[in-house]
Amino acid sequence: MSLVPPIRPWNPAPLQDRVVLVTGGAQGIGRGIAQAVIGAGGSVVIGDLDADAGRACIREWGAPARALFRRLDVASERSAAAFAAAALERFGRIDGLVNNAGLPDPHMPSLDALDLGEWNRRLSSLHGAFLCSRHALPALRQADGGGAIVNIASTRAHQSEPHSEVYAAAKGGLLAFTHALAVSEGPRVRVNCISPGWIATEAWRGPARRRRPKLSRSDHGQHPAGRVGTPEDIATLAVWLLAPALSGFVTGQEFIADGGMGRKMQYA
Repeated sequence: MSLVPPIRPWNPAPLQDRVVLVTGGAQGIGRGIAQAVIGAGGSVVIGDLDADAGRACIREWGAPARALFRRLDVASERSAAAFAAAALERFGRIDGLVNNAGLPDPHMPSLDALDLGEWNRRLSSLHGAFLCSRHALPALRQADGGGAIVNIASTRAHQSEPHSEVYAAAKGGLLAFTHALAVSEGPRVRVNCISPGWIATEAWRGPARRRRPKLSRSDHGQHPAGRVGTPEDIATLAVWLLAPALSGFVTGQEFIADGGMGRKMQYA
């Protein structure tokens, strides 16, 4: 047996024949990730509350054999269970899960004006990650090369604006959920987290609401990378984390994708 380390070829389709579930997959970052899964050779099941946006994805992608949409409410256990079951019925396997769904607006009334029901509703991204992971895990444990979960958190887990307590709590909870689940489910299932910064999603909405983002030179200049991010920036990282041949030694980690904004001193 030779001790010379070989040069191994790179697979140009790192998700070939793998099936990935993406919650909130019809718009924004979720749609970017779903499209990247198809581009990387995989099949995707997108779940979203917006049925029009979901159907538009299937129509616009033109890849019906490798894409499926199911309406999904991640705060409902019945809906999460049906979502996983639909993926298994169509494709017979689940190799990856991206927990992306959640309410996008971080702002809320002051805490003393917020009732418990609304607090719980705004924690839907954390609740949904639990429910969807719970129902996907039996199949993920059986995936060839091991399964992978990617949770989409936010840099708001580390820094805040006034009156964003619920959003910060949900995203911070996803970070802790990530490393705890990684320890529980290793080595069969790897679990990692992406925390995006400022991502312009206007062009990635459903057809009726789609528009070009209006970004100023100042907006881009706040980022050492020189620009505001796009869903494709997050999608590229998600594909890497979903592919066992690329990130098989990575689990329990958070990856901040914010164009360096969180490292730059900001003065009003």
